[in-house]
Formats: sequence, C-alpha cells, structure tokens
Amino acid sequence: MHGKIGFVPGKLDRSSSFYVAGHRGLVGSAIWRKLEGEGFTNMVGRSSAELDLKNRDAAFQFFAETRPRYVVLAAAKVGGILANNTYPVDFLSENLRIQVNVLDAAVEHGVERLLFLGSSCIYPKFAVQPIREDSLLTGHLEPTNDAYAVAKIAGIMQIQAIRRQYGLPWISAMPTNLYGPGDNFSPEGSHVLPALIRRYDEAARSGAESVSNWGTGSPRREFLHVDDMAAACLHLMENYDGPSQVNVGTGTDVTIKELASIVADAVRYEGDIQWDSSKPDGTPRKLLDVSKLSEAGWTASIGLEEGIRETVAWYQSNMASLRE
Repeated sequence: MHGKIGFVPGKLDRSSSFYVAGHRGLVGSAIWRKLEGEGFTNMVGRSSAELDLKNRDAAFQFFAETRPRYVVLAAAKVGGILANNTYPVDFLSENLRIQVNVLDAAVEHGVERLLFLGSSCIYPKFAVQPIREDSLLTGHLEPTNDAYAVAKIAGIMQIQAIRRQYGLPWISAMPTNLYGPGDNFSPEGSHVLPALIRRYDEAARSGAESVSNWGTGSPRREFLHVDDMAAACLHLMENYDGPSQVNVGTGTDVTIKELASIVADAVRYEGDIQWDSSKPDGTPRKLLDVSKLSEAGWTASIGLEEGIRETVAWYQSNMASLRE
C-alpha cells in the first residue's frame, strides 16, 4: 500500500497541495511566508477555530477532502515555563492528540513528504553540550516541561515507526529557542526573549531608572530567527531523508546578560540593568549541535542583533493587537 524504497529527496512541486498545520502560530506563519515566497501556489491552512485537530474524525475528514501531498506539522499547544509547569496534563494530552490524529490521517491519505516539528526540550536536562541528536532518551528531562517534551518525543518515535512500517520518507526537525514576528509577548505565556523585549520596551517608555531580571544572567542560550527556521524546514524537506530528528539552530549561544543588553539597545533603554540572584537561573547551558544540519547543506543567516531589532520593530508596530 505504501512504500518509498529508494526515495531520493529533491525539489518539491510548487503546484502540489501543501498543508501547514498550525499556520497561524510563530513557526507555522513563518513557514507559510517562506512557501509563498518560494512560489508554492496550492497552500492549505485552517485555524484551530475552523479545524480542531484534537478531534480525530474532523482531522480525517479534512485530509480526505484536501488530500495534501506535503505536510508540515507545526500545530501544537505551546507555552513558557510557567504555563508548562502549571498545566502539564493539557500539554501532554492536547499535543499527543494533535500529533496522532494528523500523522494517522496523513498515512491513511498517502501524504508523500511530511516534516514533524518538535522542540529542543526533548533532550535530557543534563545532556552533554552542544547537544547531539543521539542524546535523545539518554537521561532525565527538565521537570518543568517534561509533559510537553514527552509528547514531542512520542511524535519523533511515531515518525520513525511510520518510516519502518510504511517506508514513507517522513522526517523530524528540532528547533532551538525561536523568536521573531508573531511571537507571544504576554507576561504569563512568553519565553525569555519576547519577555525581555516587552519588559525593556515598557521600561524605556515609562522612563524607569532600572530593570531587574531573574537570576545571575550567566546561563547561555541559543536563539534562531523564525524565518531562518522556516528556510531550514523547506531545505530539509528537499535535501534530507533519515530516521533521526535534525537539530535546527545557529550553533552559537549568548549569555542571558548579553541578550538583555542587545534588547536594551534595540529598544533604546538607557537605565540600569540589574540581576536578582535569589531567583533561579535554570539550566546553565542549552546549545544544539547542528553538524547534521550543516551536512545537509544549510546554515542560519540572520544575525541575533539584526533579528532582535526587526522583532522589536514588529512588536512596537503590533502592540495593539498582540496575544495576551
């Protein structure tokens, strides 16, 4: 019934049906922009209000009607450390249902090429740095987002199982910390970079004399612009085929202190930057090994300062309509 023995990746047909699941989110909307820019003419997207992917019958009916040839699975319930820690059941249950329904329906309806998107939180909390793909399942997860991580690990395993059982050339990509236009800047739901942008922008507007941040500022983190992520996804779909998930990042990191100072410059904040060392730092370092991605012929091109300036500009011009 299925089987792509001897499949060789190559240029995707720009006129074929391409479903981006989660096309309104940070990653999905960037992938949509990238595909439009690359000349894809038959793109399919549904908002969560139009199609609830947690509903198995609805997901199968959608695939039966649209029969996409290509799929990027970027739909997910996502959130920062607070949301993950507070609602672990929601993050586990909702993400598992979305993934299982989409992947099962995609098998049923003969999707040729599919890319599943995960997150770097799938790796053990104390993985050797930089983190290689083969460190998956070699240690304990970070407890604050283990439910989300387990759901994403299940997705990777399902892709590998589909490859083994049906011979379909589907792949998985694991991005590092993403940022850019369309991010979540809400005080409760945001990740570190959009949270800093909001905090420093508000401080600059109010003329605050100082801004205090959590921790010592010494942990190191890697950040990838979401437009680079989108470019990497298309590149992998056209150039990579293998059972292992592929790390997607820049291969370089900065301290949170350095990050805060780049953000302060971008919003023109000139007050003091303080650090509250009584607050936790989190994992000391999280950097992905991107050699597999480099071997597939792709490297990031948007520098951090440039990317943050652009994101700040987007934030400032969209403040009235931001997600809360």
